[in-house]
Amino acid sequence: MNVALIAGLRAQCGGPRDGALLRFSLGNALLGEGQPAEAAAELRRALDFDAGYSAAWKLLGKACLAMDDHEAAAAAWRQGIAVASQRGDKQAEKEMSVFLRRLERE
Repeated sequence: MNVALIAGLRAQCGGPRDGALLRFSLGNALLGEGQPAEAAAELRRALDFDAGYSAAWKLLGKACLAMDDHEAAAAAWRQGIAVASQRGDKQAEKEMSVFLRRLERE
């Protein structure tokens, strides 16, 4: 099912609907299909569109963690925490803080 979703999302990339939400959705679908490197690339593109998209920072950290890149995961979550704090997105800030603490304990 995600294969068709991914194909549909990719078909929209570069078009008039291309943006942070599209790239985030594509990154989420790719991560769900076990393709963390491709997911991370799309999430970074989402952040190129909107560096204040805290959900993209959160998912980027998860994609990096799935690639066993703990340093990149921590960096993404730290940036995401700063962005979420600045935007008043308390839930995202709290979640990424928990993820970061768990990672730092390992």
